[in-house]
Amino acid sequence: MTTQPVYLRIADDLRRQIVDGRLAAGDKVPSRHELAREYEVSDRVAVQAVRLLVTEGYLEARPGSGTYVRQRPTVRRMMRSWYRESRGGSPFRADMEEQSRAGTWTSSSTTEKATPTVAERLNITEDDAVMCTQYVFRADDEPVMLSTSWEPLALTRGTAIMMPEQGPHAGQGVVARMRAIGLDIATAEEVLTARAILANEAELLHEPLGSIVMVVRRTYTGEQGPVETADIVVPVDRYELAYITPVE
Repeated sequence: MTTQPVYLRIADDLRRQIVDGRLAAGDKVPSRHELAREYEVSDRVAVQAVRLLVTEGYLEARPGSGTYVRQRPTVRRMMRSWYRESRGGSPFRADMEEQSRAGTWTSSSTTEKATPTVAERLNITEDDAVMCTQYVFRADDEPVMLSTSWEPLALTRGTAIMMPEQGPHAGQGVVARMRAIGLDIATAEEVLTARAILANEAELLHEPLGSIVMVVRRTYTGEQGPVETADIVVPVDRYELAYITPVE
């Protein structure tokens, strides 16, 4: 059995105190010397524990003052609703309007070759052409969500929806866009996982490295097969996901 490094055990104890509320937002964390004495470790080990929690976003260092429990953002709810997807328009914008917030986004689209993972999800051949679109979604100008989507160009090439955010159907959800070219979506599969944030995601979302994000791996499928797949990245300290599913 592998023994857990001492600094991880100290970090876990402090993390638990923050989660339980014994250390509240704005509270000053004991200095490295105080932690070293309390846990009977060296100053170096105490510093490792504190640095880990700073990286994870639990603590923040204030030069010349000390280390404090970081103020956590208010957790909001983000709806995943088939009703909203199926009635057209932007599901994200509709969700933000219900929260009395302005939902906007920026995007960029490029033609790429399908990677093995994307090809499997879209049921196409590796290196087949896909339209890859990367989004940064904002609420009141605050970045709240990222998305990377892939659509088979065999389905959309030469149509009015080939560029997802250009043309007459720009700004609409995938369901409405595909319907515009005669492709009806029957199912939406979403697989939810969590992982540490990547460096470029941390920069775009204004999150500290070490933060945890939810990743929604979504695939829309119609009679002709998958028409779009996407990775949606949401910071766990700002949003919870709620699902509304029709029941027949």
